[in-house]
Amino acid sequence: MSELSGSALRIVHTHGERVAIREVSTGVELLNYVYRPEAAWESPKPYLHPLRTLAGDVVTDYRPNDHRWHKGLQMTASHLSGQNLWGGNTYVPGKGYLELPERVGSMEHVAFDELVAEGGDAVISERLTWHPYSGEPWAEETRRIEVSDVDPGAGSWALTWTTAVTNRRAEPLRFGSPTTAGRRMAGYTGLFWRGPRGFRDGRVVGPESEGPDLMGRQAPWLAYSGEHDGRDGHATLVFAHAPENDHDGSRGAHPAHWFVRNEPFAAVAPSLAFFDELELAPGDTLTRRYRVVVADGSWEREDIVKYLAEHPW
Repeated sequence: MSELSGSALRIVHTHGERVAIREVSTGVELLNYVYRPEAAWESPKPYLHPLRTLAGDVVTDYRPNDHRWHKGLQMTASHLSGQNLWGGNTYVPGKGYLELPERVGSMEHVAFDELVAEGGDAVISERLTWHPYSGEPWAEETRRIEVSDVDPGAGSWALTWTTAVTNRRAEPLRFGSPTTAGRRMAGYTGLFWRGPRGFRDGRVVGPESEGPDLMGRQAPWLAYSGEHDGRDGHATLVFAHAPENDHDGSRGAHPAHWFVRNEPFAAVAPSLAFFDELELAPGDTLTRRYRVVVADGSWEREDIVKYLAEHPW
């Protein structure tokens, strides 16, 4: 085990297992980044859990009984050139979800290039490889997770997740989703958050409207507020696209659409390929950057807009 400390944050690395980031003044462990491989059926990959508010409340779920492969906040690829780098059953057109272990792949930790805590910021920089069930390397990923803007007075902090995936095959990688395979409004893939069970029936807010009908819509950000079990109070998570993501495709990028549910469970994903497949040519790199703001309390739209304006990219 090793530790690195800045003035506000401390990194604790349990080698071969996880990296934790702790806020010094409150003693709250804001996140655990777990990179130890887990069950093959659940598509082994690193994930963040538990994710906590500055008050210490957990805002992620882990291996819920309805979907054992849902683990906190993680990068996924539900349909990737015929493989499932998400976990569990695979959606097959005309047949529904089938148990096909020969299609379940993995995202494997290779090395950390940087573990740094300086001042009020912390960085986890990592290299990974993506594999189909047969094990050959299909893609290389560089991933950067940053913690910043920790504000105990406001009860909020920010996590930035950057991913760059390079195709190492001799043919294109096709990113899809159950919806691209024919299932209506199930476009989940990419960065995926599963909220705790108490967040069921939570409030979903977008820039211009609110409610679960934001499923499949485009917007630069989306927020989810839920109420805790076990103790009084709420928390809000704000998910935002970086400007370079070109989330609406207006500058030529593949468009992104929000996957969001508050029933029968809480989940949010800025889907890479909701309605149409994204094709990544051999040697090309797909880069996306997202921010997740974790806040105590139930934020209104004006609170979210103000925060994002005061914390520009």
